[in-house]
Amino acid sequence: MAFDPGGELTGWDLTGFHQGHDTEVWHRLGAHEITVTDSERGQVSGTRFAVWAPNAQAVRLAGDFNYWNGESSPMHLVPGSGVWSLFVPGVGTGALYKFEVLGADGVWRLKADPFARFCEAPPHNASIVYESQYQWGDDQWLWFRGQKKQYEEPVSIYEVHLGSWRKGLTYVELARQLVEYVSWQGYTHVEFMPVAEHPYDGSWGYHVTGYYAPISRFGTPDEFRYLVDELHKAGIGVLVDWVPGHFATDPWALQRFDGTALFEHEDPRLGWHPDWGSYIFNFGRNEVKSFLVSNAYYWLDEFHIDGLRIDAVASMLYLDYSREAGQWVPNKFGGNENLEAVELLQSVNVHNYRRKPGIMMIAEESTSWPGVTRAVSSGGLGFGFKWNMGWMNDSLRYYGRDPLYRQFHHHEMTFAMAYAYSENFVLPISHDEVVHGKGSMFERVPQDEWRKFGTLRAFYAFMWAHPGKKLLFMGTEFGQRREFAETRSLDWDESAHWGHRGVQRLVKDLNTVYKAHPALYALDTDPAGFRWINADDAGGNVFSLGRFDGEGQMIACITNFSADPRPDYRVGLPAEGAWVEIMNTDAAVYDGTGKIGNLGQVIAHPVPSNGFPASANVTIPPLGAVWLLFQPTPTEESDEPEKVEAGTRAAAKQASPRRREPAAVEPAEEELAGEELADTGDEGSATPAKKTRSRNSPAKKSPAKAAAGKTSSAAGAKKATTK
Repeated sequence: MAFDPGGELTGWDLTGFHQGHDTEVWHRLGAHEITVTDSERGQVSGTRFAVWAPNAQAVRLAGDFNYWNGESSPMHLVPGSGVWSLFVPGVGTGALYKFEVLGADGVWRLKADPFARFCEAPPHNASIVYESQYQWGDDQWLWFRGQKKQYEEPVSIYEVHLGSWRKGLTYVELARQLVEYVSWQGYTHVEFMPVAEHPYDGSWGYHVTGYYAPISRFGTPDEFRYLVDELHKAGIGVLVDWVPGHFATDPWALQRFDGTALFEHEDPRLGWHPDWGSYIFNFGRNEVKSFLVSNAYYWLDEFHIDGLRIDAVASMLYLDYSREAGQWVPNKFGGNENLEAVELLQSVNVHNYRRKPGIMMIAEESTSWPGVTRAVSSGGLGFGFKWNMGWMNDSLRYYGRDPLYRQFHHHEMTFAMAYAYSENFVLPISHDEVVHGKGSMFERVPQDEWRKFGTLRAFYAFMWAHPGKKLLFMGTEFGQRREFAETRSLDWDESAHWGHRGVQRLVKDLNTVYKAHPALYALDTDPAGFRWINADDAGGNVFSLGRFDGEGQMIACITNFSADPRPDYRVGLPAEGAWVEIMNTDAAVYDGTGKIGNLGQVIAHPVPSNGFPASANVTIPPLGAVWLLFQPTPTEESDEPEKVEAGTRAAAKQASPRRREPAAVEPAEEELAGEELADTGDEGSATPAKKTRSRNSPAKKSPAKAAAGKTSSAAGAKKATTK
């Protein structure tokens, strides 16, 4: 043998990894098919294996190519790196392998590769050599994505658990059936619950063991690429849940990898999650930072994912999350903010927005931490969007009340607008809301089926009318009766039955109308896009609001959460003339009565009401919603109809609220414009975040000063659900 047994990997190659700056470290660690130069034989093809185990006394490679005898394949320590490597001629894609690691404690451990890009399906856990051969066909999609500002776009997300949407389907089968269904329903995006390899189905993927390997139960990594590609070709974006806050305890995975706390923190007050029985990453270790920053980018780059929803952000931000006094360690300022986790999240967002234009970085953050969607350069975390957990909790409480008693809790549906522009929000009805005995969306509503389906239809119409992007978990779009369970498929047979069929068709039409009308999405982050018409009709259980696009399009949305119809209900409107009914949730096609509506339109007259110059009498069905679109009509005849139309549009624009002017860029930000501002989440940060406290997220002041320039934050709100 006359070649480098370490596969020509040098300490210089790993400098960025050790400094925390390597954002594509998977190219250097793990298993890679390469060709090396042999002075005797010329070019030799094989696979280089490399693993970080700085405290190990020895590391050996075992695989099906050496009869799982690691003694025959000792690995070599790359000088000064803590990385062990070995080149094995003739080994290629499909080979199974593990590392035998002699820890600092003198114990041999059989470990899977932390950087494996393909793994055996449970209950087996060997890593698999894999090189992608996939040829992408989504160049046009990626180009158009890069031109978008997502906060100004319609975003309707269908959240999917791949293993139980239709149980037993492979990635290839999903590429036909799921794509066809999501296209028919009209969603703009799918969001996959974690797709990284995990051994326990009951964790839904939130206890990860293989951060760089797509779930192998459904096919190969290239077959997962095919699923993403087909979704893109159908015009559907793909989001993925990413779990950097904690990892699984399986002994063959990351935990105590070289006999020491390598990926996790040694101190259990910092390295152990009491709620979920899992390890917490040592966010302050440079190599762990490279591992995680690289992993986030890996999914965006290698699999063309259009964005990441970061799970359990609150658990990362607070050192005292789910811990009592004495169970946590303050930061260097004496506060409860995890400064190292803050820096990691900022780095992930800065890097991903810079390199992948048009993506979405979404935080599941359940407290009132300020500036989640503010730019990093302005002291924020740099996310593009945040799940609005306050809206979700409040609205679902109201939704589950008897119509008779909703009048006493009217504020639960209006309070979210008090902080709606503090962040850039997604309104989530996620998997967490239909599990653990909470009941399905169908079950949550009291009384009979007529009331259940009517309330569900009215709720979805209210949700689609409310500022914020939309997310529905699979099955909720047709009102599945049972809670979500990963052990079975959705109850698809229900979607053919009365009530369920109508809700499913309603969600389809809500998506269609939503995407066709910029008033419903273009100014989600701008107060000019919304105005209450009447937020105070508690006795009637009625909410009426206006949505505007700033260019003259105006939509009035009226929702009745009582079981009584509201005929001749006076609604203030910003302009006289015809308002066309574009949505009525009581229509027969939605399994409503089909008898209560406005005969296609209402006419607004110059009768002031609700603070508006005009008004109309509107009929609102029981447990139903009506949307009215202002239809500008020419007031004069002319030989130049284009000018008349332009004048009509101008008059409509004049009647709608003024769009807020963009804030001036400070000189310090101008210097960073090419580095952070355009790429750190500012595309999702059109509205500077305010330090807002939600009723659902009690906060306390802290004297600590976070590294991001923040002087205080919400402290340790406890998360209600488990992963």
